[in-house]
Amino acid sequence: MTLILLLAYLGGILTILSPCILPVLPFVFARADKPFLRHGLPMLAGMAVTFAGVATLTAFAGEWAVGANNAGRYIALAIMSLFALMLIVPSLADRVMAPVANLGNRLSGSEDGGPAGSALLGVATGLLWAPCAGPILGLILTGAALSGASGETALLLLAYSAGAATSLAGALLVGGKLYAKMKASLGAGQAIRKALGVLILVAVAAIALGLDTRVLARLSAGPTNQIEQGLAKVLGMESRDLTTALDDGPLPDEEPWPGLEGGTLWLDGTPLTPADLDGKVVLVDFWTYSCINCVRTAPFVEAWHQRYEDDGLVIVGVHTPEFAFERDADNVRKAVRDQRITYEVVLDNNWAIWRAFENRFWPAHYLRDAGGRLRYHHFGEGGHMETELAIRKLLVEAGADLSPEWSDAALDDRQMQADFKRIGTRETYLGWKRAKNFASPGGFAQDETKLYRPAELADNEWSLSGVWQVERQRAIAGEINPVLSINFSARDANLVLTSIDGQPKRGRIQLDGEAPGADAGVDVAPDGSFTIDGQRVYQLVRQSDGARRRLLTIALEDGTAAYAFTFG
Repeated sequence: MTLILLLAYLGGILTILSPCILPVLPFVFARADKPFLRHGLPMLAGMAVTFAGVATLTAFAGEWAVGANNAGRYIALAIMSLFALMLIVPSLADRVMAPVANLGNRLSGSEDGGPAGSALLGVATGLLWAPCAGPILGLILTGAALSGASGETALLLLAYSAGAATSLAGALLVGGKLYAKMKASLGAGQAIRKALGVLILVAVAAIALGLDTRVLARLSAGPTNQIEQGLAKVLGMESRDLTTALDDGPLPDEEPWPGLEGGTLWLDGTPLTPADLDGKVVLVDFWTYSCINCVRTAPFVEAWHQRYEDDGLVIVGVHTPEFAFERDADNVRKAVRDQRITYEVVLDNNWAIWRAFENRFWPAHYLRDAGGRLRYHHFGEGGHMETELAIRKLLVEAGADLSPEWSDAALDDRQMQADFKRIGTRETYLGWKRAKNFASPGGFAQDETKLYRPAELADNEWSLSGVWQVERQRAIAGEINPVLSINFSARDANLVLTSIDGQPKRGRIQLDGEAPGADAGVDVAPDGSFTIDGQRVYQLVRQSDGARRRLLTIALEDGTAAYAFTFG
């Protein structure tokens, strides 16, 4: 028990490294200007206890918990909105009813406010926080589902949230010192408070509209998950192989098919029966809609459905909730629409299917052959090429007429998983507002037309040559030889482009001074030519031999606007 408590605590500490902590940071740092013991500590304690309590209810409670949790989240959003408004407009409290004014004074951190107001903010934060379903949290919640309600599970969840609170406490203490220095040097304490209020309103709106999940899906939690898996193995808490080993022979026979009984609702209204699956290859995808890794995996699963449905593949998305609000069928339906999922989805609100498979991961894939035996599994994000190869093997075994020639080129290049471990260049913005590592002599002429000169580029630097007009969010190619260059290290290089007059524009790339050939991205011909036919991300480079450092130069036509590079 001591070891798994330690694992839970360390897993919570690691959440500070995960992008899933970002939505609650404005709530936490809004208390950075107050004494830690009277304000920061009560807030973090309220957050930890509330998250542990809500997560415990999620693991054990029935559908009644959905309404209670949703109501709690709405109340929390209202509290945070009020808190933000009090930061932005301190005089607002004087123009409302006395009870609300008193609450506002407490929430806005006035000098006569005490720990109670901060603890209330912590409770609201705990209701809104939805950490990524990493290996350690998945292990805790799976143990809860398998063993039932117990004080041990509640203690583990409290240890996890206490770890998160510990790491946030360190950040808050550092932030408080920074706030004090800024306030002293700038004389702008009220302005800083107002800025924090605006950030809180933005965070509230993002959470309320579900935008936080979409944005976080673009960020990688992979390194944090790898650290968690390493910790679990060192402490002896996780021994399952993450994936089935593939070789040239048939897939191994792993275990009997557990079935799909126990689902609480099939979204299309018609449960799949054993007769429906007879003679079919079945892929079971365990997911939950606020899991960032699941959001990134869904396009691959949908691609397999479109590609192999006619060959005998049946895909079932088993939605097993991590948090109580994920039990709501309407929320899941909306996620299915947003993610453009067309395969079968069943809600597993009682964790019955999860328990039958003895699963522990979001996402997780299990493959059943046409004879009814499990033959393959993969846990976590990634491994899409291996999973598709396993699908094809089982379809061929079942008699499907598939081409024997196959490679990862069978995947849509826009959907191939980024090589996160080897990305050496960060997202690079080309507008003057957020630009970094710009190397052209003389810097930007903001919002003005300028003739730029090329530069010798160090690692991760970029430059312009020819005539450009660099605006706040984009760089617009001019009439004289506009060329954009970047020294990047990654497998893929993507660039957001559009035509400002709506007419198609032409472009041409070179890698290290030569045509890209086999390293051309999906939007580029081997000779380097491509067409800008709309505002979107264009994949310019997909290196056939994996990630390495290259010099990419892009010649564009007059009237082409470039926004930002991303890398994969």
